[in-house]
Formats: sequence, C-alpha cells, structure tokens
Amino acid sequence: MKIYTKTGDKGETALYGGTRVSKASARVESYGTIDELNAFIGSAKSEISDEKVLSQLKKIQFDLFTVGSESATPADKMFLANGNPRLPLTISEKEIEELELWMDDFDKDLEPLQFFILPGGGKAATSLHVARTVCRRAERALVFLNETEEVRPELIKYLNRLSDYLFILARYVSKLNDEVEEYWNPNNR
Repeated sequence: MKIYTKTGDKGETALYGGTRVSKASARVESYGTIDELNAFIGSAKSEISDEKVLSQLKKIQFDLFTVGSESATPADKMFLANGNPRLPLTISEKEIEELELWMDDFDKDLEPLQFFILPGGGKAATSLHVARTVCRRAERALVFLNETEEVRPELIKYLNRLSDYLFILARYVSKLNDEVEEYWNPNNR
C-alpha cells in the first residue's frame, strides 16, 4: 500500500466520515496540532528512562490518537445511520481523572511552588515544557473550533489537564535527574 494518495494535492483533505475540507480549516488545524503534540511527547520520551513515566506517556500518546480522531470527525458524522458510534474510542472523564491521579502522585514529591518556573532544566524536562506549550496551543485550537463547530467538552478538558500534567511531569523529571529549577522571581533580577 502506498502512503501517498494525491487527493490532497489541491489543499483539501478528507475528515473522518468523508467530508472534504480545506487543509487550512479550524478542524484540520486542531487535529494537526494534536498530532504535533504527540510527536513532541515522543521526542521527550527519548530523553526519559523512568519506566513509570514512560508507561504514562505511552498511554497519553494512545489517548492523543483518540482525541485526534474525534477532533477530525464532524459532530454530524459521530454516529452511523443505525445510531452506533462511528469511532471505536472516545475520551471520557476516566482519562481526565487518570491524569489527575498521576499529577497528585508526582506532586507529593515536589516542593510547593512559590514563583513561576522558567521552562528549562535538562533535555527531558525542557522537552516536556515544549510539549506543554504545544498542548496549550492544541487546546486553543479546539476552543477556536468549538466557536463554529461542536466539540465535545471532554476533549478540551483533557488537553487542559494534560498541559498541567506535562508541567508537573517536567518538574518531577527535573527532581529525578537532580536538576535545579530556575524561578521567575521579580524580586531577584
């Protein structure tokens, strides 16, 4: 099977369900940014050796494919004619709560925040901070899409929680690697 189809050569692509749209549409921007986020998480994984963290990030990458497929599906195409869901998986409160549990577990080992943290640290922490900012952009893209087309609120909530998770994880990885966090402290320039 060839990877190229030539059907997108004129700047259009097919959404899940067959609808063709411009590659510049808000929907394509949203799932494209989710795909970019997934790639940045994959890049961060290459800098991490902790098995618990790697297992969580692998699950998140799987969930991001689910978020991406759902964001690539127009609301009117979410169900088949017989009423069954078109997609085999969707994001639910379960995945959101899982992120919260993981954050709580990491957070108990971290010093309380007193100032903003400058994005950085070692390669792993820095990669996670980059993934966090891409996650925020993906969230903004879904919010923008939701202004004109329906987006299930769980998708936006998942990305919001995921960006928090990536922030906590960057701090946790810095601690694992004995890296010093740098703070934005307006009192100490």
